[in-house]
Amino acid sequence: MRGHATAPSRPTDPGHRRLRRSAGALASAALLLPLLGAAPADSGTSATRLQRAFGTAADQYHVPQSLLLAVSYLQSRWDTHAGAPSVTGGYGPMHLTDARTALANAPHHSEGSEDARGDGARPALHPTSEVPTQAELPPRLRTLTKAAELTGLPAERLRTDPAANVAGGAALLAAAQRDLAEPLSSDPADWYGAVARFSGADDTATAAAYAADVYDVLRTGEERTTDEGQLVALAAHPELAPDTAQLKRTGLRKVSAAGTECPATVSCEWIPAPYEEFGEGDYGNHDLGDRPAGQSIRYIVVHDTEGAWDGVLTMVQDPTYVSWNYTLRSTDGHIAQHVKAKDVAWHAGNWYVNAKSIGLEHEGFLANPDAWYTEAMYRASARLVKYLAAKYGIPLDRQHILGHDNVPGPTTSTVSGMHTDPGPYWDWQHYFTLLGHPFERTAHLRGDSPVVTIRPDYASNRPTYTGCVTSGQTCAAHGSSEVRLYSQPDTASALVKDIGTHPPGGVSSIGVNDVGARASTGQQYAVAERRGDWTAIWYLGQKAWFQNPAANPTAVSAVGAVVTPKDGLTEIPVYGRAYPEASAYPAGVPAQAVSPLPYKLPAGQKYVAGEKVPGEYYYAVTFDTASHRVVVGKDQYYEIQFGHRVAFVRAADVRVTLS
Repeated sequence: MRGHATAPSRPTDPGHRRLRRSAGALASAALLLPLLGAAPADSGTSATRLQRAFGTAADQYHVPQSLLLAVSYLQSRWDTHAGAPSVTGGYGPMHLTDARTALANAPHHSEGSEDARGDGARPALHPTSEVPTQAELPPRLRTLTKAAELTGLPAERLRTDPAANVAGGAALLAAAQRDLAEPLSSDPADWYGAVARFSGADDTATAAAYAADVYDVLRTGEERTTDEGQLVALAAHPELAPDTAQLKRTGLRKVSAAGTECPATVSCEWIPAPYEEFGEGDYGNHDLGDRPAGQSIRYIVVHDTEGAWDGVLTMVQDPTYVSWNYTLRSTDGHIAQHVKAKDVAWHAGNWYVNAKSIGLEHEGFLANPDAWYTEAMYRASARLVKYLAAKYGIPLDRQHILGHDNVPGPTTSTVSGMHTDPGPYWDWQHYFTLLGHPFERTAHLRGDSPVVTIRPDYASNRPTYTGCVTSGQTCAAHGSSEVRLYSQPDTASALVKDIGTHPPGGVSSIGVNDVGARASTGQQYAVAERRGDWTAIWYLGQKAWFQNPAANPTAVSAVGAVVTPKDGLTEIPVYGRAYPEASAYPAGVPAQAVSPLPYKLPAGQKYVAGEKVPGEYYYAVTFDTASHRVVVGKDQYYEIQFGHRVAFVRAADVRVTLS
């Protein structure tokens, strides 16, 4: 249990002994190689091998074992990912980066036909900017090369052998400590500067935020079973106080957070998206607004970038491209803000959602299951979201913290082109645990609960997907936040249909970008039926079955408000946006169509309801803000969890009950 684990002991490091390389890298490698092979017969079970590798590397390079464990936890949570690289080309438990090798063949998901602005009141914007190829990678993306030089180990071994990878990380920490003229002390408190340098950050704010996270892990302790089934433990050191004054000697540049809207617990810089006119009266790449005074902010939308950091920053600074509010870097969790919260970024493909949301782009690739997200980025993102949610009164649930793949198409014609990031490999359960709102059972009786919260075990839940590299090709097996939905309680039955995503027949697939038959962790649905190890939910106007065995449940019991059509109505329309009635629009503002989606909500079915909201539309189609208006109607809507994406129904059409 966190904070109470005890790590295996090792001999105390000589407090001030410096590590000196013997005659060249090969001699160092020769000394280390026997320690990195298979564990000897008396070494215990494989469940202890990784823990022992940390002790071996700590002894070899005179780095405190607890510090090495804490750094690795922040990098990877001690997972090896079977030698696959992260989204920025980081390998193994220490996330040693070799981006040139890893990212050259990184697959991208299809962007579809989505208009990021999502407002039919002005022409659609389909940007064509490309992520530029980087002529030279920054040091933070090639730490594995340096580790190979320090250890004498082949780069391939550092990428694929967890023990070698840990040794490489230890060598980098020791080298950073020597560069700062600090002793190879046995006290983790003496390594603050080396940890800051290890982050790969080139500025003091990012390095300090990274180091603060490492020392937070040291103070609280951690224990978990890795993706290879190995138990790793780090004892708590609650009284640890690092020497933060070392940061001044790291030689890193200072970056101002002036102009940003970020919590003090993250590193943040202002890289503005341009608000500029171009062409024949056109402009980009966002709209000026007056939020939250003019209209409330109700959503935070999680995206992935489908590109590397530097190229993505180039795109968001292009006035002819689209925009989002923040970008988060994978290697160290650094954040760049581009659009103020008061203004409306063009990111979600639905103008109603854009006008009421903040968009966060995370460095990553949807269609590469092994391109994992770092713990540093997850933590920085969670801190930013907690800050924004508290500031703007945004509930921390899956009807307000959305993936781009949960945003509905605003009209029938747009549904099939909506984006599907961050996709099935984003770990929503871990993310919400970091937010302080883990998905827990809220109803006492599992079998009788009228509502369920989807919550598979991420690591062991491994549905098959196709299309990660080429069309039809099976994706690598990987943990997933999503469960597959069938038309009958049988995996041989057809998947449930989605007539919006797949008109006209609605036939869903197991493609990685096909959200037509998937439910995601944290989403809540009304139960339609139960049969043995199967549970059926109401989903897109039909029963959708998923495996939910008692021994390994993929959903937990919940309570909540649900909507159903009012008595006498056989079915009701479903909407992708909550727009006002025509009579609410003032002169000079064209009334927007209250356009239903192709789906229907039939009588007798129930759907979990979120908050009740008035119809609202932000009229902003000109560069000059004088004509901008927020139109609020009398019609009320409920947001509902209708399929994989949320949707809206008119309050006048439904009856609400507490289940």
